[in-house]
Amino acid sequence: MKLLPLALSIVAIVLSPPCFAGKALDTIRTLGVLRVGTTGDYKPFTLRNPDGTYSGADIVMAQKLAQELRVKVEFVPTTWSTLLTDFMAHKYDIAMGGVSILPERAAQGNFSTPVNIDGKRPVVRCADKDRFTTVAAIDKPAIRVVEPPGASNEAFARANLGHAQLTIHQDNTTIFDEIIAGRADVMVTDGIEVDHQVYLHPELCAASVAAPFSKVLKAYLLPKDDPDFLKLVDDWLAKEQSTGDLQHVLEVALHQK
Repeated sequence: MKLLPLALSIVAIVLSPPCFAGKALDTIRTLGVLRVGTTGDYKPFTLRNPDGTYSGADIVMAQKLAQELRVKVEFVPTTWSTLLTDFMAHKYDIAMGGVSILPERAAQGNFSTPVNIDGKRPVVRCADKDRFTTVAAIDKPAIRVVEPPGASNEAFARANLGHAQLTIHQDNTTIFDEIIAGRADVMVTDGIEVDHQVYLHPELCAASVAAPFSKVLKAYLLPKDDPDFLKLVDDWLAKEQSTGDLQHVLEVALHQK
């Protein structure tokens, strides 16, 4: 019987969450919930389904992170235009779902180690795949460019495609239909989204570019005032990357309808 307290202590250590503290972590553990801000409109990272559930690579990773913290996960809807203001208003604890590292976001929060390295590429109707192969070929008054509002795609278009006709399409889940239907000619977006949409839509092709137009790093956005939360997430990501689980989750999502 004298061994019982020691055995119970060992069990308690094994079952206790990772030994980190901090303002955000304290709140997450007190409430027992990890609040994940996500747009739900960016496959293969995040998609809000008609029944209100979420799917995608970063949705799976969010669930895995909640398991690491031994708490529940709650998905908080946001948009690309309001992602940063919602984050600063503490509407959620972490932003996940294909979030690009941008200076304005980095100024307000901490980014995890990158989970994806990408670059901007054009997606077009297949008849145009050898036509829109450079920024110069797209940046012409007759070319109709379509982009979603409030994130890196719009910023790229405004910075580099000032001569083209730019339309901001409010619904990122239907934006590729604009190209298929002939109402737009091209969308410049992250390569992984190009590859996924080409997989989903046989009418679309990736333009035959020699190299991506830019370099884009995707990561998770966390509060700036909690370095322990950042360390916990980075340590967890290092484990997920070393086992290949992170890449596997993304590969599965890439090939889901």
